[in-house]
This record gives sequence, structure tokens and C-alpha cells, in this order.
Amino acid sequence: MKTVCLVGRPNTGKSSLFNRLIHQRKAIISDMPGVTRDRLYGHVEYNNKVFTLIDTGGIDLETADFNDNIKMQAEIGIEEADIILFVVDGREDLTLNDIEINKMLMKTNKRIILVINKLDDPTLDDKLLNFYELGIEEMINISVEHRRNINELLELITKNMEEYTTPPKSHVCRFSVIGRPNVGKSSLVNAILGEENRQIVSNVAGTTRDSNDTEFVYDHEKYIVVDTAGMRKKGKIYENIEKYSLLRSLQAIEESDVCVVVINAEEGIIEHDKHIVEYALEAHKAIVLVVNKWDLIDNKDQAVKEWNKLIEKEFQFIPYIQVVYLSAMTKSRIHTLMPAIIKAYDSYTKSIQTSIINDVIRDAAALHEAPSYRNRRLKIYFVRQTDTCPPKFQFNVNDKGLVHFSYYRYLENKIRESIDLIGTPIILQFKNKNEDGYDEE
Repeated sequence: MKTVCLVGRPNTGKSSLFNRLIHQRKAIISDMPGVTRDRLYGHVEYNNKVFTLIDTGGIDLETADFNDNIKMQAEIGIEEADIILFVVDGREDLTLNDIEINKMLMKTNKRIILVINKLDDPTLDDKLLNFYELGIEEMINISVEHRRNINELLELITKNMEEYTTPPKSHVCRFSVIGRPNVGKSSLVNAILGEENRQIVSNVAGTTRDSNDTEFVYDHEKYIVVDTAGMRKKGKIYENIEKYSLLRSLQAIEESDVCVVVINAEEGIIEHDKHIVEYALEAHKAIVLVVNKWDLIDNKDQAVKEWNKLIEKEFQFIPYIQVVYLSAMTKSRIHTLMPAIIKAYDSYTKSIQTSIINDVIRDAAALHEAPSYRNRRLKIYFVRQTDTCPPKFQFNVNDKGLVHFSYYRYLENKIRESIDLIGTPIILQFKNKNEDGYDEE
């Protein structure tokens, strides 16, 4: 999957463009509150082509901290990107910031598209001439606010991209250990690989920059752990700004079956932890939540009860999540982790018999009918599982427009009550009779 990065000085409309583009994605996303604020990463889907979009924040050379914070933002975005969208304000003349940013980008030898924003009216298109001196071959006039030329921009971005296809299913469970800095990710990986009943098979450099895929055997089965902690090698500048640490985890998430999200028991759950969980959810991955540094917690029995309540509150829209309390440093309770990962993977790859899922939904509909809307009510004719990783179910209905969000949740909950799907998300899709892919019972 290609990565596209938005770069530019403040107030050129980068964040607005970011929000506009990620909203093009048609997949069902989590409605977890408090997670999508200040997003800097998302997926964009356009005409069967998918890419990762990163917003790096505004670059202002006049601020005193340019050489650390702002330069770090630009360097990370540029390094991660295959394509750079250089966003400028079409209503203003070129500024010193624009010129210096352009010099920085030209050194990358990467594909650069100059996006000239805020040109709401075609009569303003002559403003494009003001930007020729930047020497960028690919240019486009847009207006994010008025949605002008947004599809044309997407066409330009994706013109050489291949159509997205679902990666082939692997028979080996891949799990990534992700989380913000200093929560014990590296120690946890070492603890996983260090137990006596495990045998390391090989260490192979992964496609993620500075990550390592380690294949090992546990209970006579092969597994691959993706360690993102190696990304620390890039230097202190990558450790100072916490929110950019999640850039290290993005590719690891995409390539994993299960995401092991590590949080620090001493610090509790912070917003950044929820961001990382949200990215795993958007990628439709199974999740195991590890509360690490448990050895530092007093009165553990009472602490478990308090933590369970906290997790239920902070992650209320993923009640299926598995939680493991352990200490990577002392290896206390480390033996509980692999069974949780295996359980999540089994749920993630599970296939359900058609007769069973139809019985579950038939009973659910009999117990609680869908709410009526304008004297019409949702009718479910037939259900079947169409995919795994994660399990995906297609509902053949009279009118999918009658599917209320609350009833979607009700059906999902009823499936989970009857079928053990702990640790994995599931996807419900609804199709009308006249749609392609509709199945008769």
C-alpha cells in the first residue's frame, strides 16, 4: 500500500484536505468517542485503490523550534511517503516558508504534487502561474471547502497505483507488538521469545523500516512476532514527540493478524493509547490488550477490578477485547499472553456454518424486531459468511436503508452471544435483492 504525505506551512488547508480525503473511505469505522480528534493518519479508498494518508502539521520557519519539532515532523512524513502533496494557499503569493519547504522536498527525489488550495472559482485558476517557479511538474488547483477538483486530485494521486486486493491468507499467525514509547514493547518481545518452551526459527528483516519479523515455535506451532521497537534506532528526534511514535506501528498493523497493544499500568490509559487501538480497529485486526508493568502495582486483586472498569469505560465500543495483566520485566503472568493471542487469532480466522448463523439471526429477529421507519420495517431473508480475517457476514434484506445503527449493534451482540468471537472485530454487510452479490436462500 502506498503512503501519501501532506506537507506545507500552516493555514493552507492541509488538515481540511486530510479530513476530506479520509472521509472518502466507505468501510465501517468505529464510533469510539474521543479518538478521532487530531488524527494524523488514515486510509483513503478511491476507485478500488487504497493508500495511507499522513498529515504532518504546519511547517513555519519563523518559529524558534523549527530545528527540532517542525523539522522532525517533515522528516518523518517525507521518509515514510511514496508521494508528497505539497499544499499551498492559492490566494496568497509564495512565501519564504513555501520556498524553503520546496527546497527540502526537492532533495527527496520523490514524486511531488503541488496542491494549490482555496481557488474556489475557475476565474482564479490563473493564480497557478504564480507557482511555476517552484519547478514542480504535477500541479492541481482545488478548493477543499467547496469540494472543487477533489476527485481530480484523487485521480492524480492514484493514477499509477494498482487496484487493492485482499492479501492472501497466511497459515502462520502474525502478531505485532505496538504501543507508545516506554510501555515495555521491547521487553515484552524478549519475554515472549525467551521462555523455555519456545524456539526461535529465524530473524528476517521486515518490510517495515527498522522492524524485525521473528519466527518462533510455541506448542508445536509456528508464529511470527513483528517487533516495532527496533524503530528507536533512528535517534532521539524520533522519541521526543509522542504522537509520531504511532507512525512506526502503521505498517506492522497492516501486516498482522493480531495486534498486541501494550499500555503502562503505572500511567493508566491515555488518549494516545486509544489512538493506537483505533488504528488496529480501522484495519479490522484482532486485538489483545496488555497491561504491562503489573509488578509495580500494589493490591493487585483490587487493581484488576478497577482496571477492568476503566477498560470497559475507555474502550466501551470494543467489549470483545481480551485483556492480559503481566510484567515483561519479571515475566510474571507472561504465560497468559500466548493463549490470549491464539484465542484472538482463532476467532479472527473462524468460519461459521450457514445454518448456525441463520438460526442465530432468526432467533434475534424474533426476540426483537427492527424498528419501523415510515411504516416500513427491515426484513432479513438470509445470512451467510463471506470472508474471514475478520469474519464478515452478508445479510440479504428488503431495504438496507432501514438498518439503524442500534439494530446493527444488536445483531452483532447477538452473534457474539451465540458464537465465541472474542478478540476479533466482525463486519456485517447488508444487500438488497436487486444488488450484485445477493444470495437466495
